[in-house]
Amino acid sequence: MEIREFHWLMNIIQNLDVGLVILDTDYRIRVWNGFMESHSGRLTHEVQGGSLFELFPEVDRKWFERKANMVFKLNNRAFSTWEQKPYLLRFSNYRPITGAAPHMYQNLTLVPLADFNGEVTHIAIMIYDVTDEAMLASGKQ
Repeated sequence: MEIREFHWLMNIIQNLDVGLVILDTDYRIRVWNGFMESHSGRLTHEVQGGSLFELFPEVDRKWFERKANMVFKLNNRAFSTWEQKPYLLRFSNYRPITGAAPHMYQNLTLVPLADFNGEVTHIAIMIYDVTDEAMLASGKQ
C-alpha cells in the first residue's frame, strides 16, 4: 500500500459516522476514531492505552467480556442491538429530532482482528447511532 493510500484510509476511519474502537486482549484502547472523540468528549491521546473499564465505568464489564471473549476465542463476529442493551458507552443524544431520548441508543458489531498466524489479538468495535430507530420503535418520536 502506498503512503497516499494509507493516508486516505486513515482519513476515512477518522471521519466515519460510526464509532470505531480497537481493543487488545487486556481491553486496552488502541484505536479511537473521530466519532468516539466527538461523542465521548475524550481525545485519542487521552484514552489510547487506557483500560476501557477504567475510563468508562458505565460499561457492563461482565456482559461485555462474555461477548468479547467469544470473538477472541472463536474468531467470529458478534453483534448487539439496542433492544438487547441500549448502549455500550453512555453518550448524550445530540440529535434535534430525537432530542427527547435520554442517551444515544447503539447497535454494536465486534470484529476479530487476527495477526499473521491467525491468532486473534485485537477486536474492533463498531458503534452505530440508532437513536432515531429506537425512538420510532418506542413511539416516542
